Amino acid sequence: MCLLFSFGSFSVRLFFRLEHKALNMWHKLTGKNGSVAMERKKEGKMQRQSFLHGALILVVAIAIEKILGAVYKIPLSWIITSLGNGYFGTAYALYAPMFSVATAGFPIAISRLVSESYCRGNYRNIRQIHRASIRIFLLLGILSFSLMLILARPYTQFAMRGNAQNALPAIYAIAPAAFFASMMSIYRGYYEGLRNMTPTAISEVIESFCKLVFGLTAAYVIVKSGLEEFAQSGTVYGIRVKDVKYAKIATLPYAAAGAIFGVTLGGLFGFLFLLFYHKKNGDGITHEMLLQSPRPLTMRKTTSTLVRTAIPVAIGSLVINLSSLVDSTLLQGRINDLLSADSSSLINMYKGIIPKEFLNSTNLAAFLYGCFVNASNLFLLVPAFTQAFGVSALPNVTEAWTSGDSKRLRRSMETVLRTVSLITIPSGIGLSVFAMPIAALIYPSADQGPAIIGRILIILGLASAFAATETPIDSMLQAVGRVDIPVKLVAAGLVVKLITNYVLVGIPSINVLGAGTGTLLCYLITTVMALYWLWRVTKIHVNYFAIFFKPLLASAVSIGFSWVIFHFATGFISQKVAVCFAILLSIFLYFVCILRFHALNKHDVVMLPRGQKILKILEKHNWIR
Repeated sequence: MCLLFSFGSFSVRLFFRLEHKALNMWHKLTGKNGSVAMERKKEGKMQRQSFLHGALILVVAIAIEKILGAVYKIPLSWIITSLGNGYFGTAYALYAPMFSVATAGFPIAISRLVSESYCRGNYRNIRQIHRASIRIFLLLGILSFSLMLILARPYTQFAMRGNAQNALPAIYAIAPAAFFASMMSIYRGYYEGLRNMTPTAISEVIESFCKLVFGLTAAYVIVKSGLEEFAQSGTVYGIRVKDVKYAKIATLPYAAAGAIFGVTLGGLFGFLFLLFYHKKNGDGITHEMLLQSPRPLTMRKTTSTLVRTAIPVAIGSLVINLSSLVDSTLLQGRINDLLSADSSSLINMYKGIIPKEFLNSTNLAAFLYGCFVNASNLFLLVPAFTQAFGVSALPNVTEAWTSGDSKRLRRSMETVLRTVSLITIPSGIGLSVFAMPIAALIYPSADQGPAIIGRILIILGLASAFAATETPIDSMLQAVGRVDIPVKLVAAGLVVKLITNYVLVGIPSINVLGAGTGTLLCYLITTVMALYWLWRVTKIHVNYFAIFFKPLLASAVSIGFSWVIFHFATGFISQKVAVCFAILLSIFLYFVCILRFHALNKHDVVMLPRGQKILKILEKHNWIR
């Protein structure tokens, strides 16, 4: 426990140090000295972050968040197994749509309207937007919390058939998190629109740290106390079980609830941080700026504009996160249908791969879904990083579009696409190619199903590249005023996913792999169509071939060579050591290939802290043109 607190506090301190250094570098590069407060008094305006500067802050936060998430989710899967993870995932699948509306729907609308008002110098309207958002999110939070409680039982009964009661404790434990997520969004969207990504970044780190400490501790204590009760009386929480393996299975519904309650506490502390941050630091809008600002819209007009802008974005975000609900519902439901029709063929398929206590019609569907959740945790790593670029890109692209500067708009779009492709293409291909050894490395225990996770990850690895690329493209479409297009595209993708999942999961020889295939097809279609509509709406002709081909070529060379080395190395060293070495080698080779293929752009490099110095080094070695 002390180690967890030490690691978490170190992570938060590390974020502050890295963010402070990034700001200092930026001030040196641009010739800005002194504190932000001094600058505001001196110049009468607030200091705002560029696209890559804001993205850098969010990427640092996400990196820390994902490290904390890995320290949380990987040991959690060891404690509660894939079966308990199935209960956890079932609860989170119901929570995700509520969470998405609160954290990705309305905040994007707030960010866009705040950015647009700032570009026009209407600072009083920015304050009006903030006041209107408080009312909206308070109502939205109460509604989301209530829906979680109302839908809990009918949802689990439909998704899990006769095993519904095992996921209910987890749903009740996470329900309050929907309220806190909504309250955090009051401040996140506001500051993001002002191009200040720091509050969002720090609150995300705090959320992850609390989830790690409280969630992991609760899961461990619940399983331990249940097993201790069994050792003394042969019962687990008053229910008699036949042996220690089934005793642990009996603790899993409550352990999953304890683990997911960490999400609720993380939301609470994240909201408290944002509340105190706003009280202490304000928003950077000075009294002079307000005096020079035109009159704001009325509260009714502001609320109406905010709702009209937010509804398409919120629906799009809701549809995206319905994907996890589709997986939870259809995957478990269709596998239960297979078990009802012919349980022996499906059970025989997994003999020797899954421990025998999970090979029955009661637990198998939840166990396989838990394997899918574990694979999805790795799949979501790539989109999580590129989401930072989408959040940071939105106000920049909005201002370029609002000002009518086509050159600036083209440059902003190219920077986003080029930066994103440099990350998503190698990450997706690498995750797919090394899927089996990565699954064996992270989920080594038989009660986690590493072989099943690896098979799913081969498909989801490729899907992650498309999912991660689509997120910033959708942000750019929203920035240029077409908030409806992502909604329509995601709805079409979800229909493809629904049909694919229903058909393929219902085939006994495919079963759980069908959900991964549906995810891949969904994101492939929506990403290609989003690129097409971005070109059609903006009339900006971007060289997509140049942007995507060089990272693809560099990925093929570096990952292909590393794969050969991995197979060669397994003859001399353990597979776990070999895969770690191969991944590090592929990263190094990819970096070399990117420089040799001249995939970097001068404008992008200059936007980085100390960008001029980095550019001189790259030009000296002829690594950039």
